[in-house]
Amino acid sequence: IFFRWVEATMKNTYILFELASGYSLFHAKEMLQIEQLLQESTVASADFGRFNAMVSLVSFAPFTAADQAIENIEAVVKGQVTEFLANFLKQQLGGSKKDKCQLGVADVALGQAIKADLQIACVANDTIAEITRCIRFHISKFIPELSAADITQAQLGLAHGFSRTLVKMNVNRSDNMIIQAISLLDQMDKDINTFAMRVKEWYGWHFPEMKKLVNDNVQYCQLCIAVKDKKNLQDPAYVQTIKDIVGDDDQAEEIVKIANISMGMEFTEADFLNIESFAKRVVTLTSFRKALYTYLQEKMNVVAPNLAALIGEQIGGRLICQAGSLMNLAKYPASTVQILGAEKALFRALKTKTNTPKYGLIFHSTYIGRAPKEHKGRISRYLANKASIASRLDCFMDEPNRVFGEVLAKQVEDRLTFFETGKEVPTNQEIMEQAMVAYQESLGKAAKKAKKDKKRKREEGEEAEAGDDDEEAKRRRKEEKKAKKAKKAAEAAEAEAAAAKAEKKKEKKKKAEA
Repeated sequence: IFFRWVEATMKNTYILFELASGYSLFHAKEMLQIEQLLQESTVASADFGRFNAMVSLVSFAPFTAADQAIENIEAVVKGQVTEFLANFLKQQLGGSKKDKCQLGVADVALGQAIKADLQIACVANDTIAEITRCIRFHISKFIPELSAADITQAQLGLAHGFSRTLVKMNVNRSDNMIIQAISLLDQMDKDINTFAMRVKEWYGWHFPEMKKLVNDNVQYCQLCIAVKDKKNLQDPAYVQTIKDIVGDDDQAEEIVKIANISMGMEFTEADFLNIESFAKRVVTLTSFRKALYTYLQEKMNVVAPNLAALIGEQIGGRLICQAGSLMNLAKYPASTVQILGAEKALFRALKTKTNTPKYGLIFHSTYIGRAPKEHKGRISRYLANKASIASRLDCFMDEPNRVFGEVLAKQVEDRLTFFETGKEVPTNQEIMEQAMVAYQESLGKAAKKAKKDKKRKREEGEEAEAGDDDEEAKRRRKEEKKAKKAKKAAEAAEAEAAAAKAEKKKEKKKKAEA
């Protein structure tokens, strides 16, 4: 180990430093002295004179454009070597230097990529990190052409551009909105059930029999708000209100009948006010939950229309939420999609060496519910395969729509029929060829519709612009039209006169010849 350490310290060590303005390469002359300097104190390493005697600038390769800077910083973040960086390192450390030197990098992944692509030994440790920190502190002194203000401006521009590329990756397909919506939807289902149960327990002390007559939570809360005191049901006006809420005359009459013989205790006005206020919150939450579900459906039809057409908006949203993003879901194999959401059962089965689960979140699909018990595992595997295909289509297609999702859903239906009757189904190739034809037709229709909408908007804009003109502009246009008409009439008259003159000449010529 000692000899390896001595060999490493004897090698020429170069430091790769990434700037917002370009790449720079530094030569660390004495690694042992540098380590001692860094161990002394922060003040010692802040002395540029002492540090420059041990670390010197070898070369600086500036970026020529902002796009090039963004491209290189993206590659550095991903641990990849760009062509620009490869050429820079080959120029400085190529040939015989490559075997006699080692390159210090701040990122281990980038060092591994450089070693794999360029066969340059790379090192990333605490000493390299400290040297990089000191270089960053003294960079404006190493490169006098770059002032501190220039460096800050370049960093700001690169940060904005890099952040813009991260956002642009998913600007129209905001699967993050689906993740938040489905998470909130699940939480609201729990909250609404809990709050409705609390209302039933609370109001049940006053009218306990109504809990058995009305099962729907929203209707129960609406009745609590409308009725309040059960004595009010003796008024015929309240009976009609109950009928409107319940939607069943017999059920409404039963509620009124039971209210007259109810064994519940009496409540004060303050009790009714608190129950009414809480019941209103439950009704409001329920209406918001419906609006949120509509929002989720719309988002799924934009972000993952094929997955929504195949497996439903809610289950598809849960799959995306469990995977973390549509991109992650598209990268999963079908076997992972099949058990997605059943991780605890899977690891428990692996630990106890028992049978692994057959399905996770896709168990809630209607296809698996309709399948016979002996075929549930097969249909879940088939459905997971189709869901994996649908998610990849949604993620990587330029203009996804529901065509392929509907075709995949039809294939699952055919598979269910095959399990029940044994009837042969069309091959996957035939189905996909038909789907491609339907997809091309849908794209053509969408393009025609977009063209018509664009033309209609342009005409509406011209009409609106014409409507906004003042009287002077209208009068001017009328005069221009009149002038054009007069000009055309004059040209026509001149043409007629010329034709008549030509006819007269012909007649005179004929007479002269005669």
